[in-house]
Amino acid sequence: MSKSVFIAASLLVSAVLAAALASLLMWQPQALAEGPVVEIAERIIDPSVQRWGFLAAALSTAIGALGAGYAVGTVGAASVGALAEKPELFGRVLILVGLAEGIAIYGLIVSVLILNKL
Repeated sequence: MSKSVFIAASLLVSAVLAAALASLLMWQPQALAEGPVVEIAERIIDPSVQRWGFLAAALSTAIGALGAGYAVGTVGAASVGALAEKPELFGRVLILVGLAEGIAIYGLIVSVLILNKL
């Protein structure tokens, strides 16, 4: 197995692990509790609405992290190949990998916006 394929695979695995961890951290077990309607800050929130809101926040973070992992793996493999031939492309390659990482940040921002609406 070539070095670039190994790097891309390790980036993808780390992104999947980060997405799983983010999903577990975002999930709120108290949203699963069946019971009466909860009153928070003079608003009445049904537990099923909270449950779906927390699930949506967790999924937006997880899918964003998975997409970023795939993008970084693909761009990383291509960039290692390009750097092997032309080392002067390091700055351009670094920008492309940073743009691919932005996908995870967008997913995290969406999950924060969802949680603020709950």
